[in-house]
Amino acid sequence: MRSTPTDHRGRPRIAVTGMGVKTPAGNDVAAFWATLLEGRPTAAPITRFDASDLPVAFACEVLDFDAGEYLGHKEARRADRVSQLGFAAATDALADAGDLGADPGRCAVVAGTGVGGLWTQEEEEKVLFAKGASRVSPFLVPMMMSNATPALIAMRHGWKGPNFCVTTACAAGTHAIGEATRLIHEGSADVVMAGGAEAAITPIALASFARMGALSTRSDDPARASRPFDPDRDGFVMGEGAAFLVLERWDRAEARGARIYGEILGYGRNSDAHHITAPTPDGSGAVACMELALEDAGLAPGDIGHVNSHGTSTPLNDAAEAEAIVKAFAGSPPPVTSTKGVTGHCIGAAGAVEAVAAIVASAAGLVPPTANHDCTDPVVAVDVVAGSAREIGGPVLSNSFGFGGHNATLVVSGLPE
Repeated sequence: MRSTPTDHRGRPRIAVTGMGVKTPAGNDVAAFWATLLEGRPTAAPITRFDASDLPVAFACEVLDFDAGEYLGHKEARRADRVSQLGFAAATDALADAGDLGADPGRCAVVAGTGVGGLWTQEEEEKVLFAKGASRVSPFLVPMMMSNATPALIAMRHGWKGPNFCVTTACAAGTHAIGEATRLIHEGSADVVMAGGAEAAITPIALASFARMGALSTRSDDPARASRPFDPDRDGFVMGEGAAFLVLERWDRAEARGARIYGEILGYGRNSDAHHITAPTPDGSGAVACMELALEDAGLAPGDIGHVNSHGTSTPLNDAAEAEAIVKAFAGSPPPVTSTKGVTGHCIGAAGAVEAVAAIVASAAGLVPPTANHDCTDPVVAVDVVAGSAREIGGPVLSNSFGFGGHNATLVVSGLPE
């Protein structure tokens, strides 16, 4: 770690001083990390509703979660599950960070999501068609709007600085963290709560993604369905969850004696401008995005310890991303892992969940294995960490690529305890 409070460009360094997660792999960082190291998949038959008539009836759900413990049961009923998960993860991160002693006007919230309050929208559509317009809930709009999660976080914690939502599909969580660093760099905030939340395990989302051919149909063995970079992959498994980081200027974190988990070193973002769902065949957009992040971090490709890939387990994404990684690292890429074999694809929350994994991995010097990866697809020319965790040190590059051609990459580094 550098000893100065500024980076290679003279900007304030960004310390990570709090982390909170609500994921299929665990509802706190320790449990989440233990499940990743074990490489234990969480995909199972859906429990929240009857999915027996859907083309895919399994997913990676967040279990043992009671939103009433965070919001009170009355207020919890007025928040969609996506906001419940997001608020809970952010509140855990805030408690983890300790006493910030910050001016509320200098505290910002940036949250990412792909679809927002989809569960509420679907439920109220049923009410509309069955009972008429007069029975639709007046809370529908504030519950389904994508910006409900950052709004709830700010209102409940009294944070009055910049507050906005990023909706760039599967890249949203990574974009949210990256844009949060820019708020601190430009002097608009001293502390930012940044992350993502998603709760899109709903009938219409599953039906739609299945119709697109994006979901695995391995219904006979759901736990083995998400298998990134494996030649037998046939699509992703829908996941849900939330992860938030407390980011603050390094100098103020040190001044208050905060526990610093790590650092956001660099951020890149761009657009494929190619296709609404498919990546560019040559991976050029992803290559440029990774190069932007490395440049922003002031690092060379050889400085990176491993890549936490987007790694969705779809045939097109995994092949294109692997090719892009090879190109971005000049033919000598570091080892690659994907946590989606464990968590499924948490859509807009995925990048934030994986940022937590990357920071903890860097601090521990351990890379969790890619679950269900029996062998590497011949068209994937990267070293996929599989079977068991591997000892690897150094900063981590974390990728997220979203429908619409949205690309985002973070470079993070963990601080050993």
